Amino acid sequence: METPAELKYAKTDEWVRVEGEFAVIGITDYAQEQLSDVVFVEVPFSIGDKGKKNTQCATVESVKAAADVNFPVSGELVEINDALSSSPELLNSDPFGKAWILKVKMSDPAELNELMDSGAYIKYCEGRH
Repeated sequence: METPAELKYAKTDEWVRVEGEFAVIGITDYAQEQLSDVVFVEVPFSIGDKGKKNTQCATVESVKAAADVNFPVSGELVEINDALSSSPELLNSDPFGKAWILKVKMSDPAELNELMDSGAYIKYCEGRH
């Protein structure tokens, strides 16, 4: 299981890459392994919409199940990864690179302190088996 050290992690299996005042959000390697082959990604928001921490920001569907993706931090949606509409399988092949889901301008960067670092996330996942 990959868990890049520069990212922050939520217990709901999202990762956050901080880029200044922005948070790039995706799903973890653990999440994509649990889902198996991803076939569809839906983001029911538009640029400019605001999202609150721990509320749904996307749905990921696989051959096995559908899963909600939550905002790990609150903020205003500034970008959606359009590549996922035509290539949802990127979530399986490159969950930390090309398969980011959305980018928000954080409204409360202090929320990042509530997320886990990679070591804590690995321990959290090991306790779930």
